Amino acid sequence: MSHSVFEYPYFGVFVLFVLTCVAFTLTLRLQRILSRKLAKKEREKLKLSTYECGPTPARQQNKISTHFFILALLFILFDIEIIFMLPWAIDFKYFAHIGLGSFIFVEMLSFIAFLVIGFIYAWKKGALSWQNIK
Repeated sequence: MSHSVFEYPYFGVFVLFVLTCVAFTLTLRLQRILSRKLAKKEREKLKLSTYECGPTPARQQNKISTHFFILALLFILFDIEIIFMLPWAIDFKYFAHIGLGSFIFVEMLSFIAFLVIGFIYAWKKGALSWQNIK
């Protein structure tokens, strides 16, 4: 056997990836062409009518409160805090052993202080109270 056969062991995976991308693209385009040719273009009165009962639906503005966005940002903020604190806690003994324990401890305290300041700011702005949703 030749050595060149084993030179690129993941070449088969690459070929399958390319073939999958091509097949996906072709299937998507074929579906789009067929759906445009087979779809009915006229508007049906039954399709536009209200289902079963109730008043005719009124057009509403799609407004989403920014409160949910701020709450999601706070969740991500404190989630990232935990992600950074776990490796720090694991490696703290090592850094203390080589003489950097106090420096690393002060760095973590400053990190937590910045997060507490951000939390207090969000709290004062009302990001955590559900009664302010309008």
